[in-house]
Amino acid sequence: MELLVVILILGLLAAIAVPQVVKYLSRAKADTAKLQVESLVANLDFYKIDVGAYPTTEQGLKALVEKPGEASNWFGPYIKKKSSLVDPWGEPYQYKMPGDHGFFDIYSYGADKKEGGEGENADIVSWED
Repeated sequence: MELLVVILILGLLAAIAVPQVVKYLSRAKADTAKLQVESLVANLDFYKIDVGAYPTTEQGLKALVEKPGEASNWFGPYIKKKSSLVDPWGEPYQYKMPGDHGFFDIYSYGADKKEGGEGENADIVSWED
């Protein structure tokens, strides 16, 4: 009987704790994506200082890791790991130059991998809304 009470208590604790842990992990992924986007923005500025222009949309963020053929004065790599070009949900960050919101746009569609959304599904962007 005591063992059943202990199992019941553990089950109740798990039912309360698991949703909180899942919510914390989803927030952590969004926070990580925001920090990665900010880092990519800073590294694109370093790229521009060296090369004289931001990478084209075709060159993409890959230009921070590998020298584009026509880029003179490229002193990269500007980021250490190619994995920094992938969001916490396993999708590559999107890059557009010229951007709709600035010189360039960097964004991730979040957990749902679709434009828009709220909470964990919200888009992570390099511009202010």
